[in-house]
Parts: sequence; structure tokens; C-alpha cells
Amino acid sequence: MFTTRPTLQGTFGMVSSTHWLASQSAMAVLEEGGNAFDAAVAAAFVLHVVEPHLNGPAGEVPMILAPADGEVRVLCGQGVAPAGATVEHYRSLGLDLVPGTGPLAAAVPGAFDAWMLLLRDHGTKRLADVLKYAVGYAADGHAPVERVTATVETVRELFETEWTSSAEVYLPGGRAPQPGELLRNPALAATWRRLIAEAEEGAAGDRTAEIEAARTVWSEGFIAQALVRQAQRPTMDTTGTRHTGTLTAADLAGWRASYEAPLTYDWNGWTVCKAGPWSQGPAFLQQLALLPPELPAYGSAEYHHLLLEGCKLAMADREAWYGDSAEVPTADLLSPEYNAERRALVGERASHALRPGSPGGRAPRLSAHAHAVAAGEAVGGPVAAGAGEPTMAKEGAPQHHGDPVVEPDGETRGDTCHVDIVDRWGNMISATPSGGWLQSNPVVPELGFPLGTRLQMTYLDEGLPATLTPGRRPRTTLSPSLALRDGVPVLAFGTPGGDQQDQWQVHFFLAVALAGTVRGGLDLQGAIDAPNWHNDSFPGSFHPRGMRPGSVTMEGRTDPGVVEELRRRGHLVEVGEDWSEGRLCAVARDPRTGVLSAAANPRGMQGYAVGR
Repeated sequence: MFTTRPTLQGTFGMVSSTHWLASQSAMAVLEEGGNAFDAAVAAAFVLHVVEPHLNGPAGEVPMILAPADGEVRVLCGQGVAPAGATVEHYRSLGLDLVPGTGPLAAAVPGAFDAWMLLLRDHGTKRLADVLKYAVGYAADGHAPVERVTATVETVRELFETEWTSSAEVYLPGGRAPQPGELLRNPALAATWRRLIAEAEEGAAGDRTAEIEAARTVWSEGFIAQALVRQAQRPTMDTTGTRHTGTLTAADLAGWRASYEAPLTYDWNGWTVCKAGPWSQGPAFLQQLALLPPELPAYGSAEYHHLLLEGCKLAMADREAWYGDSAEVPTADLLSPEYNAERRALVGERASHALRPGSPGGRAPRLSAHAHAVAAGEAVGGPVAAGAGEPTMAKEGAPQHHGDPVVEPDGETRGDTCHVDIVDRWGNMISATPSGGWLQSNPVVPELGFPLGTRLQMTYLDEGLPATLTPGRRPRTTLSPSLALRDGVPVLAFGTPGGDQQDQWQVHFFLAVALAGTVRGGLDLQGAIDAPNWHNDSFPGSFHPRGMRPGSVTMEGRTDPGVVEELRRRGHLVEVGEDWSEGRLCAVARDPRTGVLSAAANPRGMQGYAVGR
């Protein structure tokens, strides 16, 4: 079949990411003898520089890694709620939802420590070796993509009147960064140079000691001090009021990234690995579990209807059951008995209801806000169309699935990055960095980057798995994926897109699993290029957390007959631009031959795969 690009194949190393500079920086590390994990760290810090509207050092990152000589593990770079981030405190401020921007929405930053833990335990390179690419682009400049310019313009007034430290970086001389010109962030370059110098001092050339010193500088040294000062500054947020945050020095010093076992599901000879229910990853597995033994023809109206209705059921369960603040019955949610019961709810007509299930006989409990938006009522803000994190690929599409999305009060939401790497030794990693966007919080003037806003994913209702709880992780939409065949890692993939991540990824995975091969390997590019869709038939994860019951947005390349049939079945189909749904990256390794493959999303004209 025709594809926008070839599926790359080689034997040395493959990288796919959402920005070509990150992909090539990672490849440079592989060429210098580094492994996939060294390369991933280098790519991540470059993404902080070149996609600042999509992620930053004070954001978060879940990763799934498969060392060639070890077990598949999840590395959790999602920080927790600070000790002072209690429901009582936020309610005392008159809030019903956590704001979408500002320091009240800031969790303990998780990304930096997670990347350092990966480098320490699985990498081979020194700190300066992997940070030099990011330092270079921050100090000497890079040509920004158009979406950086557009995003800065949406928050120009806020930057000029309130977040003036952000204006100094992103509106130099009152002018937004322009494509084809150089955008520099000297404060960020200085931060990493000082971090490297302090980490190297006293480490006596020991790589591990150096990385541990860098982690301490972040959590207790000059970086931690600057982050806390920023959190305690009164800052205008989406409420239209200035608030101070809850992050303290003790919060930063008391948190470290950690490893855990992945949650897995076996389907048609594949084993799919995801992060646990503190992410939305299990929703991917639930959608697989809901599939019948025999699937309709790939791409048919019946096929799309089946996937849409299964997605709605899985996301309704996400709303009722996922989170880090209560026990989540994952075994029951993925059990054959439960999914047979849920599968029976899929009829010929589209459901417009929010229908969480009762795994193990437990009664589901939704937040007051979820009940309200499901009923079409406004709580805590407008019931915004497509209130999930938008995809940066959708320039020119209608606002409910476009980018950037600007709310009536001037709020703009960020998006996410992704990187997948496999090396010649068989090491493989999938990571989804996000948060700490330039539009999330003011730039910390001493550091060159802002705090994140992941606490907006929590609820201020007591007793929910996603209730705001000190020391617990906010439920994140970030959802990297890794799949095995016969117990051997074969495929790493993922996408930006907030609530859409575990919709687009299911479509991609099924296309890979069902649609055959190219040049003897998996047809990664064909699966990425295939027409995709998303729906908003559940409460969004991002402020103001609206929903559109029965909605589905399909790419314009979708067969018109399929669109007509879905509408006949009651789906509220909107047809978007031809290339507007999905931003997937993927790499693969054939364990029989050692042949490596990679592909990247053409939508948005940023993602690239490289390799040889």
C-alpha cells in the first residue's frame, strides 16, 4: 500500500520521536556507542527545548523499558501531590475543580528524576554526554516549529501582563518566536551547565556518583529552591484569581522516581504492557479485552462501531475506577467474565450514556462533576467540547478538536511528546514526556522552565480513586506501550494526545496486528498512516473536564460509506481534516532476524524516525 514514508529497516538502531531534532540527537548518541536508554535521555532533554509547548523538565514521564538482558519494567516519572495539596485546602479557596494552570495545579515534578534513574541504572554515558545536545540548542538556538509561535500568541496577553518571566523567554522584544529564526533559552542552558558542574564536583569521575549528585541538586539544591520560590509566588491562573501553590522543599526532597511491574493483557499471541491505573493505560487493555473472538472486516463500519462502543465502556470505567488514591480492581476489570458482561452492552446503536461497570460486584462511584457533565450541566466551568488535551497535529480543525485550544477565559492547554528507541543489542524503550508546558505556569526566571499542572487530573470529591490526595499520584493520561510476541519484546509505540492516546494507539496496534507485513516486517508506517478517529463521550481529563456524548471525530480520508453508516447507527460523526487524528511513533525488532524497524507520524510535520 502507499504510505507517506517508508517503514525504516536496519540492524544498528532505530529512533522515532515527535521532533526530528530529538530523533537525530538520540541517533547521535547511538552512533557514539550509547545504548537505547542513553539515547532516550538525550532525546528527552532536547524535547524540553524544541517542544516547550508540549513538555518541560518539571513535567512528568512514564516509561516502559525492556532491557535486552532483563524483564519489562515501568519507570514512573509521575510526581505526587504535595503534602499541602488537600481537598480541604482547595475547597477553602472556593474551588470545585483544580485550576488548569498555575501553582495550585503543580504536582511534585517527576520527569527529571525519572530520566536520571534511567541513565543511572540502564545507561552507559556520563551526564554531560547526554545533556550536550539540549544545552547546545538552548544556548545557540533552534528554529522553532510553527506550533510554538501559535501557542505563544494564544497566551501573549497573559505573558505581557502577568507571567512576565515567560515573556522574557518567549516574547523577546515583544515578538513571538518565528519559524526560520533562532529561539534561544540561555537561562535553561545555564541551569544545565551549573547542574553538570555541581554534579561533577566531588564525584571523582564516578558516573553513578555524578548522576546521584545531579538528582540531589534537583531535589534539594539550587533548582529545588527556585521551584519552591516560584510555587509560593501569587500567580494568576484559570480561575481569574492569583493563587500560591502547595509545593515545598520537603515535597521535592522526599520524592524519587521508581520502578514497578507493567500491567499486561494477552491478545491473539501478543502481550501488551502498560503502566498501572495511575495512568489511563489499562483502558487500552480493557478495549482489547472487550473485543469479540471474531472481528468484523478491518476498517468497516461495523469494525469502527465495535471499537467506539468498547472505548466508551473502557473510558467510563477509567472515570469510575482508575487512580492512585484507592485500590483499583484491575484483575476484575480485565477478567473474561466481566468483559463478557460488558461486551453484551454493545448494541446496534451508539450509546450516548456514561456507563461504568461493577467489577467484582463493586458499585461504581463517579465524581459530582462527571455526573453533571454526563447530564449536560455545567460544573466548575463550561462544558467544553473536546475538553481533553488537544493534539498539536490538528492545525486548522474546528476548536473542539483543534490546536491550540483557547478557552473563553484565555486558558490554553498543552500537549505531549513521545519517543521510542531500539538498539542493536535489543534494548527497547517507549516514553511519553509531558507537562511543564510554557502555557502551564510562569517560567521560573532563574531556571528557564515552568512548573507543571498535572494535579488538574484529580477531583475534589472525597473517596474516589482520583481524589486529590497528598503523597498520591494524579491519574495521568500519559500512556506509552510495549508489546511482546512469545514473551519477547517486539514493538514499542505511543502518541501524544491526552485522552486520545489510548484511542489512537488501539487503532494503530490493531492495524499492525491485523493488516499484514511490509518487506518481511511489521507495517508500522501503514498502521500509522491509516485513517484514525477519537471520541469525547466521557469526562475529559483536563480542566474544565467536559464531554460530548455520542461524539466521534473522523479523518476526512475515512470512507464516506462508513461515515454514513455510523451516523445511521446514532454516532454524532464530525469529519475533520484528512490528516488530523493521531501522532504515533513506533519501533520494532524481529527477534528471529535482529532486523529493526521504525516509523513516525506525518501529521503536523514534526515527527520523524531515523535509523540504520
